[in-house]
Amino acid sequence: MSVHIARLNASDGDFLETLDKLIAWDMVSNNDVEQTVADILQQVRSRGDSALIEYSNRFDRRDLASVESFCLSAEDLHVALDTIAPETREALEIAAGRIRDYHRHQLQESWQYQEADGTVLGQQITPLERVGIYVPGGKASYPSSVLMNCIPARVAGVKHVIMMVPAPDSELSPIVLAAAAIAGVDRVFTFGGAQAIAALAYGTETVPRVDKIVGPGNIYVATAKRMVFGSVGLDMVAGPSEILVVCDGKTDPDWIAMDLFSQAEHDEDAQSILIAWDADYIEAVQQSIDRLLPGMERRDIISQSLANRGALIKVAGIDEAIDLCNRIAPEHLELSVEDPEAWLPKIRHAGAIFLGRHTAEALGDYCAGPNHVLPTSATARFSSPLGVYDFQKRSSLIYCSEQGASNLGRVASVLGRGESLTAHARSAEYRIKD
Repeated sequence: MSVHIARLNASDGDFLETLDKLIAWDMVSNNDVEQTVADILQQVRSRGDSALIEYSNRFDRRDLASVESFCLSAEDLHVALDTIAPETREALEIAAGRIRDYHRHQLQESWQYQEADGTVLGQQITPLERVGIYVPGGKASYPSSVLMNCIPARVAGVKHVIMMVPAPDSELSPIVLAAAAIAGVDRVFTFGGAQAIAALAYGTETVPRVDKIVGPGNIYVATAKRMVFGSVGLDMVAGPSEILVVCDGKTDPDWIAMDLFSQAEHDEDAQSILIAWDADYIEAVQQSIDRLLPGMERRDIISQSLANRGALIKVAGIDEAIDLCNRIAPEHLELSVEDPEAWLPKIRHAGAIFLGRHTAEALGDYCAGPNHVLPTSATARFSSPLGVYDFQKRSSLIYCSEQGASNLGRVASVLGRGESLTAHARSAEYRIKD
């Protein structure tokens, strides 16, 4: 039985229209979600801990009386770390070390330079003081998300890292808590949903207000993040996971099928696309999909994802494949081709690029080192992966010498009067030397 996945040919007259519909993702909430989230935000903002407890007990089926009973300390996290299997702990520590090493290369430093008249200009780099990390719960646990969101913040020098993770029916993943211990989380509050975002954005009697919120979540979390922006900084409002694989027909088709599955298994809205210029190879990948899918634990989700938003696309050749890569601007781009580095100068839009036949996207999700928090829904056209730079601020430095103030004052005077802002002009003119 053949698994349904769209077959597209770039030579068809309606191809681009069909492709654009396939890759489009409307990240706007419906009115019911918007209203529900707005009510939750307002209640948590005005009533603080009591609203936070009320919503969490209702939505997560819990029966706790105080925020303190929802809170885990760093010591609690280390208890969880000591209880997980040794091989799991080792894997987490190896991944954390690689993520830390990679992100240290992103650290920016303050700089200055001096002009001939003694004026000094520069930039001061400082870390954010407090960051909130949202980690999804429910269907699956994501210790990798803890590492990817917390470690860059710590490398940047963030002083306080607060984590929110839902605990439906009071169940928590020990591996997630262990990852929090390894990554350096200070405190974990076991809240989820829009109420958790509200608590981080506005603060409550117990939950401290943060400067920035990072981490993915469901539609209620994404909507809440969008609504609180301005009161707090955000990483991004992410859509479903995506993978685009380009293959020259020389990679084992089973490998490619499994790479497509690796994103499709996230949820029914995830997107997996293959681009190739060999029709026989596309058919071989289809056969691999049909043969391998029945053995997958999440086969129902994978099947629905492939049917909803997947595609096998036939193109004329390399140039057409590159054009489509830039049009789709995928979250994950696998270049499963000979000499993939030769493609790089022409790839303009992608969240992360995986080079060569042996570089599975899954390695980037867990342990390669680069961040797996990536722009989705074609936002790679203007956005970048989460990194240390997201947890650092830049302040401009201007230090005018007496002569420099006089020289610049003449310029500012002319421009200020040109804009009819005479106080600006006169402020600068006071410093002009006769």
